[in-house]
Amino acid sequence: MNSDIQDERPQLLNRLFSSRFAGYYLFALVFVLLSFLIRVALFAKTFDTLDPGLIAVMRIVLTGLFYDVVAVSYFSILLVLYLTALPDRLFGHPLHRLIFQGIYFIAIYLLVFNGVAEWIFWDEFGVRFNFIAVDYLVYTREVIGNIRQSYPLPKLLLAILCVTSLIGFGIWRQGWLQPSFAVATRFKQRAVHGLILLAAPIGFYLGVDASLADISPNRYHNELAKNGIYSLFSAFINNELEYDLFYLKRDEKEVFAKVRERLTTPDALLATTDPLDITRAISNLGPEKRLNVIYLTIESMSADFMALFGNTEGLTPNLDQLAKESLTFTNLYATGTRTDRGMESLVLSLPPTPGRSKVKRENNEDLFSSGFLFQQRGYDTQFIYGGYGYFDNMNYFFSHNGFGVVDRTYLAANEITHENVWGVADEDLLRRVILEADRAYGEGKPFYHFVMTTSNHRPFTYPSGRIDLPTGSRQGGVKYTDWAFGDFFKRAKERPWFDNTLFVITGDHCAGSAGKTDLPVERYHIPLMIYAPKQIAPRMEAALISQIDITPTVLGLLQWSYSSRFFGQDIFRSLPQSRRAFIGTYQKLGLISGDRLTVLLPQHKANSYRLGQNSQILLPEVDAEGLQDAISFYQSANIMRKKGLDKKLP
Repeated sequence: MNSDIQDERPQLLNRLFSSRFAGYYLFALVFVLLSFLIRVALFAKTFDTLDPGLIAVMRIVLTGLFYDVVAVSYFSILLVLYLTALPDRLFGHPLHRLIFQGIYFIAIYLLVFNGVAEWIFWDEFGVRFNFIAVDYLVYTREVIGNIRQSYPLPKLLLAILCVTSLIGFGIWRQGWLQPSFAVATRFKQRAVHGLILLAAPIGFYLGVDASLADISPNRYHNELAKNGIYSLFSAFINNELEYDLFYLKRDEKEVFAKVRERLTTPDALLATTDPLDITRAISNLGPEKRLNVIYLTIESMSADFMALFGNTEGLTPNLDQLAKESLTFTNLYATGTRTDRGMESLVLSLPPTPGRSKVKRENNEDLFSSGFLFQQRGYDTQFIYGGYGYFDNMNYFFSHNGFGVVDRTYLAANEITHENVWGVADEDLLRRVILEADRAYGEGKPFYHFVMTTSNHRPFTYPSGRIDLPTGSRQGGVKYTDWAFGDFFKRAKERPWFDNTLFVITGDHCAGSAGKTDLPVERYHIPLMIYAPKQIAPRMEAALISQIDITPTVLGLLQWSYSSRFFGQDIFRSLPQSRRAFIGTYQKLGLISGDRLTVLLPQHKANSYRLGQNSQILLPEVDAEGLQDAISFYQSANIMRKKGLDKKLP
């Protein structure tokens, strides 16, 4: 850098750029500026969902700046250690200058790459990086494949390279790093400087968490105030949230007494006097029905895709017709925003405890599950999935809880007409479902098969000529899945087992979870149709029902008597005052009861909302009864998990 350029700069900048730690300060500046630009881009993308008053905007900007500083302090720890430890004779060597500038270029490339990744993640989930992103780091094959099939990846990478090159050229052209290589420093001097810089991330780690971004009732404001890299780090550190450490709680016996009371009905009596045992003896009159049961769980199936719930795009003609011919539930809510949460609810009938679902937790074998209940009655039980079931630990979970497994690896080449990174086309999967049902029927066994589709997932590709929408859009994914279901039922009606089969058609979760509030209720609304034209008269059922109630309700329709550790209940035998629905994320735990939503938050907090037809209003005070119920259900579910009380009965 020549002296003229140096003289034109303010004295403070001259001092910074003449320091051994110039590389750190310059990197921090680039980091904060890029983070600000990402925030501006996301702000513009979601502008119509914000409350853009001046004070609100300033709170987003200032809180965001704070988290950007926190994030760069973490991100730069190795850089600070490196700048502190390297001796002058090596630091100023010409070869080291080239190596250092190369590493610098890579670091800036990663920052720009992160910005693009944040945009894609926000486009899919409406939030900054979170627990989902941490999981995606584990399943890189599916995630990278999904991005390749959904976005022009080579063009994106080239664009990132071009932006990085422009930034790098500006830095090298101005010569901002060059003076630092020539500065002579003693180790003691560097150590003091380095320790001062390292004190920042240590202090932030001890005193800062994600809750400081909760600056508004509008959830988008809170997400914009975060930093994506910090959020990823926070989710990674907190991927197992201990209920006892983070959430409101009560005495163990008190919460179990409330749950035992809520779950007791004349048809579901407590089996023991143990105060920590929710086991009930479920009794149904009449002989048990040994009907076949097929759960058809549709990927990302929001209720509002169907004309039944007001959609006018004509995406689901086959499902809408099935709804007219089925026992159809119009007020059902999924427990979570991920497929594994839906599976947990349908198989284990558990509320969504914080952190990971039981599908991905350790010690998830031999749980009290629908698989074992059917297996004990001589049913053929199978988990049938169009993708590779190692994803999200699905194969392990199902195979250790009463199911056989049929996934993508079991399908022969001639069974597949189309596939993408997530799995085979739904029509291929559903044809295999018929083959598995034929096999079980031929063996003289009733069957319980749990089916999970994949086509209604980005990149939304499917065979050509099936529908009138091109591949690549959510609408196309929904309409193709609907077509596949129409084709499936045409084939199934020709089978000898059709008249004796209950088809349970529902979603694993909604297509999106973004909203202004902690837990936007409308983003958990999914359909449920129980279709069995020879067994169940069609009608609409408007009672509030949780995803965890589906299996107990199906068992009630089968008139089974059994011992249960399910938290769910047969909706037709439940008491009206005990009807509720559980919704949640990996951090926020909600309970819907009547027109109230109570949300348990980390840091021992809670909020209550009044629910209207199209509104969700934060109440000034937490609803006392809703809070007691929410704590009771979630805390007791956590206690059962920790103490192994959720295992199958002897």
